Amino acid sequence: MSNRIKIHPGFWTGLRQLGIPASEVARQAQLPLDIVTDSTVSAADYFAIWHSYAELVGDTADAIIKLATNFETAHYPPAALATFHARDYRDALMRMARYKQLCPPESLVISEHDETCTIQLDWWDAEQAGPTVLVGITLAYLLELGRRGTGQSLKALLVEFTNPMGDIAVLENYFGCAVRIGAGCNRLTLNRSDLDRPFVSYNEELLEILTPVLDQTLNEQQRSSSVTETVKWIMKRSFASGHINIQQIAGELKMSSRTLQRRLTDEGVSFKQLLMQARHELALIHLADPSLEIKEVAFLTGYEDQNSFYRAFRIWEGDTPSNWRARHARWREGLVTD
Repeated sequence: MSNRIKIHPGFWTGLRQLGIPASEVARQAQLPLDIVTDSTVSAADYFAIWHSYAELVGDTADAIIKLATNFETAHYPPAALATFHARDYRDALMRMARYKQLCPPESLVISEHDETCTIQLDWWDAEQAGPTVLVGITLAYLLELGRRGTGQSLKALLVEFTNPMGDIAVLENYFGCAVRIGAGCNRLTLNRSDLDRPFVSYNEELLEILTPVLDQTLNEQQRSSSVTETVKWIMKRSFASGHINIQQIAGELKMSSRTLQRRLTDEGVSFKQLLMQARHELALIHLADPSLEIKEVAFLTGYEDQNSFYRAFRIWEGDTPSNWRARHARWREGLVTD
């Protein structure tokens, strides 16, 4: 939610441990050398740094696995430490999704359903998707977090990427599952039972120190940004977890429901309108993924039954979800132009 992206010093330390000097990354990215000492950079420079790192390693898959596995826990920024020292894997992932708001441009949407947990990577700016290497490292880190926290060699059930990621065999060996390329979204699917595994790295005292500071920073950031966009983002990542109401969202923003409603009114929107907008936008994202059944899309957008989803979708798009998906697929294949 910021035009500036923070780079923790540990990132440059991690690259140096891989034998890649920060100065070499800056030169490859055609950026001034003092970019290494800047605490925040523009989104364009941030993406250029990641592209540069991948180019210096050579293969995207190798770049992903090398950084994910060799980055020492001691160099984690505070937000990542709060996840590493969480109570269990579920707590760690929820903290990761929450504190990811402090370091855009990517965000995480977590959904638990039946025996699986899916974690989808989205971008704050839908028109400016990030580098493939950043996508891969983000999803790899989520599994790495579970492995380091539990002390067990956890495996994913499925990993999906929208774009080519280099040597797929390398990625499949790391994730321990099939890796699908050309998917409708970037997503990691885990065994839901793994989320209950306790973290051997659990540190209650450290969390009591870190959590209030991180929450205060996040709240200050949210207050300085558009309440409308913040609420919509929270809605999107919360639909699959159950019923959403204004009291729940207000509680997450550390304000009363009356205050939240007043701030939304000041921005010219109501909670109900935002709820519909969030569902509509998320439905289109999920429908673009052919691997999801319509009933799954309905669930992921907060509808308890498929018929309610169909009625809402007809209002939004004037068509059925199935027809929209077919038309979208033809458009992606270049068979239609509008």
